[in-house]
Amino acid sequence: MKPDAQNPVLFFDGVCNLCNGAIQFVIKHDKQQKLLFASLQSEAGKKAISGVTAQYQYYPDSLLLFYKGKYYIQSDAVLRTAKLMGGAWSAFYVFIIIPRFIRDGLYRFVSRNRYKWYGKRDACMIPTPELKARFLS
Repeated sequence: MKPDAQNPVLFFDGVCNLCNGAIQFVIKHDKQQKLLFASLQSEAGKKAISGVTAQYQYYPDSLLLFYKGKYYIQSDAVLRTAKLMGGAWSAFYVFIIIPRFIRDGLYRFVSRNRYKWYGKRDACMIPTPELKARFLS
């Protein structure tokens, strides 16, 4: 499956336990199954990294969102993902009013410490057969 304007794609660090837990959370709560997923280590992820690096001069290493032809990084990716999940989770988008430098500072702090706090896997997660259709190859 390929990303397009109708299917937002959430890219994540496939070896990060925190990131994998976050993806499992999103899968469980994305009732309309809007979001698609890919690890940053996949071919689709490598292309996304290249796109983000060109767009922002920033190398994403934990989470990014591709939606409607644009990449969202750091706290913008997290908040927009919550909004896309719908339901009560979309209320978290209100935090977009906090200045980006504060939101992104907190995001970078967690990102820098995620392996120390949550650990790291030897390999990316493999989706179950039921979830395979929601993961980019």
